[in-house]
Parts: sequence; C-alpha cells; structure tokens
Amino acid sequence: MDKWNLFQRFLITESSHISIWDFLINAVIILVLSFILEWTYRHCAKSLSGRRAFAANFFLIAFTTMLIISIVKSSLALSLGLVGALSIVRFRSAIKEPEELAYLFFTIGVGLGFGADQRVVTIVGALILLAVIWVRFLTSKKTRRQNLYLTVSGNGSGKPTLGNIDGLVQEIFKASKLVRFDETTDLIEAGFWIETKEANDLQQFKSRLNEISPDTRISFVDNNSF
Repeated sequence: MDKWNLFQRFLITESSHISIWDFLINAVIILVLSFILEWTYRHCAKSLSGRRAFAANFFLIAFTTMLIISIVKSSLALSLGLVGALSIVRFRSAIKEPEELAYLFFTIGVGLGFGADQRVVTIVGALILLAVIWVRFLTSKKTRRQNLYLTVSGNGSGKPTLGNIDGLVQEIFKASKLVRFDETTDLIEAGFWIETKEANDLQQFKSRLNEISPDTRISFVDNNSF
C-alpha cells in the first residue's frame, strides 16, 4: 500500500516553482540566438524562395518550445497530457527541402535546452553549429560547383555523333556521366549528369559543339530538379 501511495503521489506531484527571472533571462537569450539564426539562414541557406518569411518563425518556435518544456518538465502527469494533446494535432506545413527541416530542428533544440535550464550547453552548442554553418558557407562560396543535367539533341545529316559529344563533355567539364542515349536514322539525343564550376564552361561547350554541328540543340537543367 505504501508503494502504491508513493506512486500516486509521484503522478500527481505539482510542478516545481518556475523562477520568473530565470524564465525572462532564457527568453532574452533565445531572442538573441533566434535573430542570429534568422540572419544566418537568410544569408547562408540555399533555398531561393520564402527565406525571410520562413526565418521569421524561428523565435516563435524556440520560445514556444521553451515555454512548454518549462511547464511540463517537473510533472509526469503534465508530460503525459502533452503527449495526448500533440497526438490530436496534425501539422501540415510543407517542408520543401531537408535544409529547412535541419533549421527547424536547430530551433527546437535551442528551445528544449533553455526549457530544461541548460543554458551553457545550449549556448555553446548553438554557437558551434552557427560557426560550422558559416565556415561551410564561406568555403563552398569559394569552391562552388553546380550539378546539371545536360541534354544534347541533333537531327538531319549534320547531327553530331556520340563520340563527338562525349569527347567534348569530358574535356570541358570537371566530371560527367552518360545517363541517356537515343539514336535513330534522323535523330540523336544524349543526356549527361555534369559538374561545373564556372558558367563559362557552358558557353564554351555550346560554342565548340556548334562548330561541329550548327543545328544541335543544347539544354542545361539543375540536377536538383529531378
């Protein structure tokens, strides 16, 4: 009976007192980190659309996470109630790119850390992640390469051969791979995955191929679109 009463008391234990000053300090630090993360995302993210609107939610997500964890962290009953409440909610926000999901986890992690009053660890971890993001951004900016899908098509008697096309591709681009080839009596089509560092490589390839076959059609598409 004593064990049962002890277990019941454990379930209904009231939450410990939350210091309003500690809560305000955590809120201010979260505000600063959220603004830094928002500025970092707007400058370093590869997403081309909606970066400003998406980044504006970082503080709201981090603060809400901290508020929830601060309330439920010392009560098993409240924690179980939170699980039940979240099982009813269905989030339908569209995550278009894995990068967006990574930043959301970053924001939630900051909120969890301050909600658990782990300030030092959270601040150090956030600063390390921000430093890694900026180092990778500055490094990739100097040695930035782009993956493209190259399509070459020609028809008529002046169409290029696969050997002509493949030879130019290997000569001009850093890396390449033939992924599609179709040829009939009057038509030839070839598709490559290529890696290039400079836009001038694209123009050079087009000029060189037009010297061999002036009527050849060329298209470059971002490989991420497939």
